[in-house]
Amino acid sequence: MEFLKDFDFELLYHPRKANVVADALSQKIVHASYMMARELDLVEQFRDMRLQMILGEDVIRCNLLTVSSDFLVLIKERQLSNPKLQRTVELLGTEKAKDFVVGSDGVLRFRGRICIPEDLEVKGMILEEGHKSRFSMHPGMTKMYHDLKESFWWSGMKSDVARYVSSCLTCQKAKAEHQRPGGMLQQLEIPEWK
Repeated sequence: MEFLKDFDFELLYHPRKANVVADALSQKIVHASYMMARELDLVEQFRDMRLQMILGEDVIRCNLLTVSSDFLVLIKERQLSNPKLQRTVELLGTEKAKDFVVGSDGVLRFRGRICIPEDLEVKGMILEEGHKSRFSMHPGMTKMYHDLKESFWWSGMKSDVARYVSSCLTCQKAKAEHQRPGGMLQQLEIPEWK
């Protein structure tokens, strides 16, 4: 206290982040140079992906990025070749097909979900994508069914999903069955002779 009394000073409170002594100029230069290097790297990656870009003073705008899939085209073709779904299309507007509608893309839908024809290849593609893709990571039967049910519909879908999940070798190896044992363990009889 005796040492400090010789100085004329005032104590000021700086809340949280303001209570930092920093060299702001050098930090901004480091930050700006890092951002410029990172921006150049991104521009090169976008060029390699053949994206059309507009380079402004402080922004990069990516234009004309189109992601498409031939999957709906494949389903539409298979729907046209399926006699059962074609009968449903003929009955559109009647009481028997009140939940069915043909979308603007020409794909038949049931309550907003895509109708999948009786085609093992298409069903296999959907089941494999819903179960083994990097985004799904082997869900169980119930979760996979509920996930697929939001987008797709076909007759017997739940049993097909259950059959597919139960036949997955990875799931059989890695996942334990969550069920109680069959009953009390029974002691083996003691043998009387060899």
